[in-house]
Amino acid sequence: MKINKNLLRDLRNGLLFTSPYLVGLIFFTVYPIGASFYYSFCEYTGIKNPQWIGLENYTTLFNDPLFRVSLYNTVYYTMFAVPLGMITALALAVLLNNQVKGLSIFRTIFYLPSIVPVVASSVLWLWLLNPQYGLINSILDFFHIRGPGWLSDPVWAKPSLILMSLWSVGGTMIIYLAALQDVPQDLLEAAELDGASSWQKIRNITLPMISPAILFTLVTGLIGSFQYFTQAYVMTAGGPVNATHFYSLYLFRNAFSYFKMGYASAQAWILFVIVLVCTVIVFKTSARWIYYGGER
Repeated sequence: MKINKNLLRDLRNGLLFTSPYLVGLIFFTVYPIGASFYYSFCEYTGIKNPQWIGLENYTTLFNDPLFRVSLYNTVYYTMFAVPLGMITALALAVLLNNQVKGLSIFRTIFYLPSIVPVVASSVLWLWLLNPQYGLINSILDFFHIRGPGWLSDPVWAKPSLILMSLWSVGGTMIIYLAALQDVPQDLLEAAELDGASSWQKIRNITLPMISPAILFTLVTGLIGSFQYFTQAYVMTAGGPVNATHFYSLYLFRNAFSYFKMGYASAQAWILFVIVLVCTVIVFKTSARWIYYGGER
């Protein structure tokens, strides 16, 4: 079989041009993933050589009370923060899709919080949610309402973080706003002529037309919420009484505070499986409610 020299040359040149990316991909992505999978079956501190212990890390995790608490906290946050964030972002996008005076200013105001660094916004919300002299409780006091302890109260700690997450829905709002711009106006006008109410137009026309954007934000929101870490680390350190001890925070502590690298690797792979299962379920059920304009 005769080998085409030109094809070989093109292949060689192509590999040379892409080699920086390929080297980075192999050493900084593929190798760490493979190593973490191997370490999940080992007792490994990051200093001594790993020792193979089989499934012991996984069996220990499922019997670890703090593991169950961290998983519960993360699922709780995901179940409330993701849908509330999507609904809030969609409501803002619908409002900002109308032609009103100063529209660009309003869009900028609602988008700005999403580009504030997470650590900076966490420190800001620490002041806002302070139970003694925070702005939110001061406003409630003005109306003779006694504010809760927020982050210092185990009952209100997770709802406080969920409330804080609604402050940064600007990125999702922009995605919905872009999708709303593509909704055919003739369909909305035809529905209006037929006597459809505003809610009927949103339910039967707008939502189906922007459903691909909703699917995208749902999947990315699920993945992001299961990796929720920075705000809890900065604001509460997992307290009070482990009320905000999220999964990623517990993983981080196992790896870099307790130096249980093998244990943390097993925890990471369990998280991967959970996120994968949730994502597959969303995609498998999306055919029932996703509408693509080019499909019949």
